[in-house]
Amino acid sequence: MNNYEKAFLVSGRNTLIHKQKKVDLVIVNDTGDPVIVATRHGVKIFTEEVPSSKVDAKARYLELVDIASSDVFSENKTLLFVQALNNKEYKVDYSKVGTDLFIRIHQENYI
Repeated sequence: MNNYEKAFLVSGRNTLIHKQKKVDLVIVNDTGDPVIVATRHGVKIFTEEVPSSKVDAKARYLELVDIASSDVFSENKTLLFVQALNNKEYKVDYSKVGTDLFIRIHQENYI
């Protein structure tokens, strides 16, 4: 691996762990699914323009995480868990897009 250290860890089959406070994770699942962002305050839908490249993302203190890429999960996910820096684990259920159940707290304290 090169000198570039990722701002997240992959755990198990469907869990991302956010590990750098200075960088937010922009999580892309599938083309029709909404893009989400994991910040130090939690997980929410990303409303800004998605960076077109890793260089553009780095300039904005973001890291693009493509769920289907080979260095993450190698496939799109219907259910994703994100451990955020605010000591909470969020459940992102892509089958419930557009409802209150799309992004919700799964565990209040995961540590």
